[in-house]
Amino acid sequence: CAVAGMLPFGAVFTELFFIMSSLWQHQFYYLFGFLALVLAILMVTCAEISIALTYFQLTAENYHWWWRSFFSSGCSALYVFLYSVMYFNSRLQINKLVSTMLYYGYMSIVSLMFFLLTGSIGTIASFSFVKIIYGSIKVD
Repeated sequence: CAVAGMLPFGAVFTELFFIMSSLWQHQFYYLFGFLALVLAILMVTCAEISIALTYFQLTAENYHWWWRSFFSSGCSALYVFLYSVMYFNSRLQINKLVSTMLYYGYMSIVSLMFFLLTGSIGTIASFSFVKIIYGSIKVD
């Protein structure tokens, strides 16, 4: 699951830098059209990686795919949080304890929401895929 999270994170990490710069360094963000495109790429990437891993799991005759489809695309949130740690250490000059706690609190909430978003996309895509492939089987 941790390796599967790299691909969706790779689709958004450049845009994540600009979003975090606008949030934490008071810069303006103007690329909302590009953000929408990156969001669409993220959704497609999460769906594809989750479907591929669900298919590999089903071909190995392991039918417990529900949570693994959620975690395979949702693990990209772990990389988002690790990127926020790297961003904090390399770009921000925050020395106060309260400011550090505020930053990590907000970034943990953002990472949790990202985990729920990408995990839900992966689970819905895998469910649709399994429903389609098993719906085409005819039992007489």
